[in-house]
Amino acid sequence: MESQDNDGDPPRRPRGRPRGWEDKSDQNIIKSLDRAMEVFEFLSAAQGLTLGSIAEDMGQSPATVYRILVTLERRGLVEFDAEAQLWHIGPRAFVIGARYLRRTSLVERARPILRQLMEDTGETANLGVETDGAVLFVSQVETHASIRAFFPPGTLSPMHASGIGKALLAGMAEPRAARIIAAQGLEAFTEHSLITPERLARDLSLSRARGYAVDNEEKTLGMRCIAAPVFDMHGEAAAGISVSGPTSRIGPDQIEPLSRPVIAAARALTAAIGGVVTPRSG
Repeated sequence: MESQDNDGDPPRRPRGRPRGWEDKSDQNIIKSLDRAMEVFEFLSAAQGLTLGSIAEDMGQSPATVYRILVTLERRGLVEFDAEAQLWHIGPRAFVIGARYLRRTSLVERARPILRQLMEDTGETANLGVETDGAVLFVSQVETHASIRAFFPPGTLSPMHASGIGKALLAGMAEPRAARIIAAQGLEAFTEHSLITPERLARDLSLSRARGYAVDNEEKTLGMRCIAAPVFDMHGEAAAGISVSGPTSRIGPDQIEPLSRPVIAAARALTAAIGGVVTPRSG
């Protein structure tokens, strides 16, 4: 709360806040820093690029992109493979990302639950959250099997073609889900992708009714995923837990049996973070 002196002086601003704190207009944006972050985000999504390809794809001059990359390299955020002449995300990016994850106890509390889920099912267990209309995978415990699904922390996946994404869409308020779908679109990745609002709506209704969602080769042929939502204290879908693996191991007959430990794991994590399962979400 802002304080006010006894002599009637105007309220003091909280320390560290400049005038115009709420003003997020272009005049308060450092354009060179904003451009650098665009390059950094572009490289993170398309690992291993030459200077020329980055500049061409982003519509920037090679000289500008080079200065940005060298600056980021100094901070360890990117690194350069001199032999292959390719730029990659650097180790410092992982350190910063790990610090972000420590802001919440979600990942920490999920680890033993994911580990147990992997042991119970024999398949890779995943934890994901929604960010900017996509699924961000934040934790994973890999199966011991030689053939496995792999979504390393930091991987982004489209909501409509992901087991966790569909579990989240089914568990959130319909207006919010509709806004995400409208903004992101329904891209076809395989012949099984749900690319019409009607098909996706039917799938989400079924997912909501049975308590789990299935990615049936909708993102990658030969891979299936079974996911259930994790709810916060407001009864809103805050995350999703899944198991994923090849269709050779997760056949149609294994979907329902595997859904039971997935749902149990999601409910265990819901309880661990103080969440509640509402009548709508249950």
